[in-house]
Amino acid sequence: MQLLRPSATLTRWLLLAALMASHGAFAAEPLHRQVDQLIVAKAAKQPLAAPADDAEFLRRAWFDFNGGIPSPEETKKFLADKTADKRAKQIEQLVAAPRFAEQMAEAFNIQLMERNGSNDEWRSYLTESFRANKPWDQMTREILSPDFKDEKLRGAGWFMTRRLDKVGQQDTDYPGLTRDAGRLFMGVDLQCCQCHKHLTVKDYKQVDFNGLFVTFQNTKLQAASGDYKTAWVQEAMMTNKYEFVSVLSNVKGATGPRVPLGVEVPLPDPAKDEIWLVPPDPKTRKSGVPKFSPLKELAARLASPENPLFARNIANRVWWQLMGRGFVEPLDLNHSDNPASHPELLDLLAKELTDHKFDLRWLIRELALTQTYQRASLLPAGVKAAPEELFTVAKERPLSAEQLARAFLAATGEHERVVGGKAWEGVEGKKHTQKDFEKAFLAAFANAAKEPELNVNPTLRAALFLRNNDLVLWSLQRRKGNLLDRVAAQTDAGQVADELYLAILSRPPVAEEKAELAKYLTKHAASREKALGHYAWAMLSSMEFFTNH
Repeated sequence: MQLLRPSATLTRWLLLAALMASHGAFAAEPLHRQVDQLIVAKAAKQPLAAPADDAEFLRRAWFDFNGGIPSPEETKKFLADKTADKRAKQIEQLVAAPRFAEQMAEAFNIQLMERNGSNDEWRSYLTESFRANKPWDQMTREILSPDFKDEKLRGAGWFMTRRLDKVGQQDTDYPGLTRDAGRLFMGVDLQCCQCHKHLTVKDYKQVDFNGLFVTFQNTKLQAASGDYKTAWVQEAMMTNKYEFVSVLSNVKGATGPRVPLGVEVPLPDPAKDEIWLVPPDPKTRKSGVPKFSPLKELAARLASPENPLFARNIANRVWWQLMGRGFVEPLDLNHSDNPASHPELLDLLAKELTDHKFDLRWLIRELALTQTYQRASLLPAGVKAAPEELFTVAKERPLSAEQLARAFLAATGEHERVVGGKAWEGVEGKKHTQKDFEKAFLAAFANAAKEPELNVNPTLRAALFLRNNDLVLWSLQRRKGNLLDRVAAQTDAGQVADELYLAILSRPPVAEEKAELAKYLTKHAASREKALGHYAWAMLSSMEFFTNH
């Protein structure tokens, strides 16, 4: 089945396969080594950053695969480990841990829903899917063609029902759903193709937008009732093509459902085909269930090994998630005039992911094992700048609001109290909850709803939050067992520095930092406990705490 128009992508993929077949030694290498070979070859004479030290690597891996920071004890244990394969073991432990599925669900929720509300069943669906290591193509089919009667799968439908839910008197946003499906699952933003061909991207045609649009416009959001425990999407009978016209050229066209850049799905013929799976019942006024489901046809063809753009898109997004930048930028403008920075490598990742049945856990593990992922975020000595697209140095990535809240509670030593609900004895005032912290950090640091969270910009709102928010100030008060309690009990300035830096920044302090803290504490000896709170606050407000190095 030919799904895509012939393209440079397909040609490159075939050439890559031939190259790998003719160079058995390269093809036999594990994927993470092939990745590094292609990155180094592309960088040519550009200096490479040194490997990240153990503390930087550990903090980065924990944020990416756990969603939080390691405890001081876990950091010290890892730093003291002298075995050669300790990083590979740490990656394996993190990826195999229960928190991995929760972190992946969180990251993909941010990507797919873009802060457009929250839904417990949707989050549960994502978490359980990643916990079961469900293939990405299967997840995509379940999201684009939801089974609302299956209790375990109906949460997947929130991707659609949230977007089909009208706001006030506005029309249902079928164009928005069309755009989101194209860019999030195939890396093609067809927004400008609704009324005419794309003005700047020659690959994107008006028929590509409308082939998706007709599929989603054929649906209707229904309220929960009967067998449906949540809002659900009903499909109407489709036997006629959707007609459209270009507002620029007045050229008319018509299409049935189709995957962007693909071939049209044949529609049933009412005169020849059986069209009802469940016929409508005039007596009960129940609408029938058509045998032909445009959503199922679209989902099956979009999330298919025969659709290279599907594999390329998820490979590009996973690379962006771990490296801070995609091979194709912007992530949703994948076309021939916007080539990938490393076309052979992106094609390799897409091919390998396809061959591994869209196993994202396998791909993430392989990328984490690369030297590219494990490079330092500091430029080599004498190098003033490095092209980001070459990946010669690790890119500092802003943390999500959820990661910040989690790290803040762990660093201040309030995680057990707030999340675990323990050690509240003797604590006066309100008993803060995990939801209180998450809500506050989301309000301060998350992007606006429907805005892709690809970059995080500093805001006055975030600065004021750190300076004045009651939860921040509450966490920096001394109470039994928390960070301030531990450091206030220390008499040696060096030990105080060790505790603060390991707890907040997941690394030991250097000599200059120890000397600076000792000098500061001497200056503020009369109000030592207050001074310790201020010092901890400054570290928690630093860019080092707010980024994943």
